[in-house]
Amino acid sequence: MKKYLTGRFSYRTDVGKVRLTNEDQAIALTNASGNVLLIVCDGMGGQKKGELASSLAITTIVSSFKKRKGFLNAYFAKSWVNKVIREANRNIYEQSQSNHNYHGMGTTVTLLLIIKDIAILANAGDSRCYFLKNHHDLVQMSEDQTYVAYLIRTGQITPEEALTHPKRHVLMNALGIYPSASVEIKTIPYLNEIVLLCSDGLYNNVSFEDIAAIVKGNDSIEQKVNELIAVANKNGGSDNIAVVLWEAQS
Repeated sequence: MKKYLTGRFSYRTDVGKVRLTNEDQAIALTNASGNVLLIVCDGMGGQKKGELASSLAITTIVSSFKKRKGFLNAYFAKSWVNKVIREANRNIYEQSQSNHNYHGMGTTVTLLLIIKDIAILANAGDSRCYFLKNHHDLVQMSEDQTYVAYLIRTGQITPEEALTHPKRHVLMNALGIYPSASVEIKTIPYLNEIVLLCSDGLYNNVSFEDIAAIVKGNDSIEQKVNELIAVANKNGGSDNIAVVLWEAQS
């Protein structure tokens, strides 16, 4: 087992070419124990509602993480993830209920907590987590919680049909919409893979093949993040874009 995880990370958000405000949030940070926390949130609600929701989620999670010195094992790490996401959900929901200007706001969240050779992945909504396996294959580790993803899983439409489905942007889950959160949390092995977290503003504007090619490339991690966003904007920039990239060092 690895004693300490080291690596590089870079993250950035961009308003895109169509939206007037940026409701996406992204962050990457480590603690004294070498644990790595990566988060992407894509706010929803418009009129700065989504911006507040995603900001509340990030602030809640990061504040809690900074107070922890580390995690004893995967069980305690998963328990913390479950607790802090529920806390974020509660903070967003209570804010939306206390101020009618924020009613109906919410946010996606995709969070990866890496502890040595295990990772805790939590997801609500359609922001994504990818692992670059064997330095070659980009694999989506999260599962989209959207209406079209449900239709694909139940065999009602094909992945190709989902690309142009009229309800392809309809979410089945998000933080802050209901008093309690329903979040998929799973523990997975971590074998020093490159990790990409992103909002739908990236993968809806950049093909999977182009994303994979950039992530696998030899550019610096900062250049890769900038290139992903640049290509998304070149292809229309139809939404806000959030990107987090982590590369472990052997």
